[in-house]
Amino acid sequence: MAKSTEPVTIKKYANRRLYNTGTSTYVTLEDLALMVKNGEDFVVYDAKTSDDITHSVLTQIIFEQEGKGQNLLPINFLRQIIRFYGDSMQMLVPRYLDMSIENFSKEQGNMREQLTKTFGAGGFGGFGVMEEQVRRNMEIFDRTFKMFLPNGRGEEVSAETPAKTDDFDELKRQVAEMQKRLDKLGDGSKTD
Repeated sequence: MAKSTEPVTIKKYANRRLYNTGTSTYVTLEDLALMVKNGEDFVVYDAKTSDDITHSVLTQIIFEQEGKGQNLLPINFLRQIIRFYGDSMQMLVPRYLDMSIENFSKEQGNMREQLTKTFGAGGFGGFGVMEEQVRRNMEIFDRTFKMFLPNGRGEEVSAETPAKTDDFDELKRQVAEMQKRLDKLGDGSKTD
């Protein structure tokens, strides 16, 4: 049977229950998380108002996963995201994150292959690959910000320049520190 290209419709009722109209069954957030992992597309609508609430439901799934101790999002990342709310750069963040995760997903196969070559099947490591991905993401991030600043040089003409520069410099410092740690870890694995 051919798979439908249309997303499955999920309805959320006032009692917080979620109803999958494709299977005519009630589902949980865990069921929706499994659908995402399996590549099944869905849209969630409020049953009463018909508003699209997919974003808030996906955010709730992430919140629940993080609450279970499956911490995927580092604290510094979360703090940086919070800082962008209400900032003049807020509109760029979703596109940047979307591009970054898309690049990361595309490179995932290469990363797994590199990890297997470096550390054997099921091994953990391959910091050089991760380091390269972080470097590429920082370059994209830097170029994106510079595109929207006067003269494209990364120098914003306002009283807020020191704060924005400090935030960006802090992010660069954190990446450089991570680079040093990864280098040390990489050097340690070569001697074993």
